[in-house]
Amino acid sequence: MSAPVTENDDVRRLRAHRTFDRAVELLLGHDMMKFARLWAPDGTMDFPFAVADQPSHLQGREAVVEYLSDYTAMVDVRDVRVHKIHSTGDPDTLVVEWEASGLVATTGRKYRLPYIAVITVGPDGIRSYRDYWNLALAADAFVPADRLAAGVA
Repeated sequence: MSAPVTENDDVRRLRAHRTFDRAVELLLGHDMMKFARLWAPDGTMDFPFAVADQPSHLQGREAVVEYLSDYTAMVDVRDVRVHKIHSTGDPDTLVVEWEASGLVATTGRKYRLPYIAVITVGPDGIRSYRDYWNLALAADAFVPADRLAAGVA
């Protein structure tokens, strides 16, 4: 009998990088269902800075699919800039400094949001995605311009 085939660190690191590259491609292509399907069946998505009625934890691919199902009706991502991808001691985990910009569909206002994401990818997809972003910046873009001009937020 032969020993089970194991992946070396370079293969695992490449898989993590390629998964993130694919996620950016799908985000720019407005294909949030394929984006959500990058998650492993039991993968998680966490929002450590979530407030009020925003979820702080999603458990499983189907929860990510449901969470992102109306994303493109709210936000039109026009550009993604990746500032830095940091490899870690774990070849499956990346720390990514990036930003997305575009238009808020309901207000027509431009937005630009910086993110830091800690992403762990396994053979079956994204195992963990911790999304650190500024809710105050996002909330501001969702205020209609006429309300903003009138001083009502």
